[in-house]
Amino acid sequence: MNGLKVICYEEEGERFNLQRVASFAYKRLNQTQKLAIEVAFISPEEIRSLNLEQRNIDSVTDVLSFPYLDGIRYKVLEKGDFSAFDEEEDGYMLGSICICLERAEEQAKEYAHSLEREVCYLTLHGILHCFGYDHITPKDEEEMTALAEEIMNGLNLKRN
Repeated sequence: MNGLKVICYEEEGERFNLQRVASFAYKRLNQTQKLAIEVAFISPEEIRSLNLEQRNIDSVTDVLSFPYLDGIRYKVLEKGDFSAFDEEEDGYMLGSICICLERAEEQAKEYAHSLEREVCYLTLHGILHCFGYDHITPKDEEEMTALAEEIMNGLNLKRN
């Protein structure tokens, strides 16, 4: 079966049913290949260090994405887009996502919604980045936010 497989070694992967988020996004983006994405939950210190190293921003953030492909927004991915099939994960690796659970907990309280909604939103945000979406320009941000909200509403994880 084709789909987007979530690789998560922490209990949060199952606790928040991140596979459901990935599967819904995969279908909404009309993908057809077997894909895999790694999701890791890391400490505030680790995400701050990564944020500084990768983005030159010295602060704790909620989510960081590391896409493995460039220029793929709006594209249905093909085998030729990837350098290799990951036999162990039974899919083409799309990228990696790091989430700071402590920051997610703070934001869930700040936005007055559940931790589940916040973690699923951050995971989806990372997935969309790995599919080439970004929020550099206001137009891009509007498009990415609308797509994320559409998917979250489809998952019945609406804003309160």
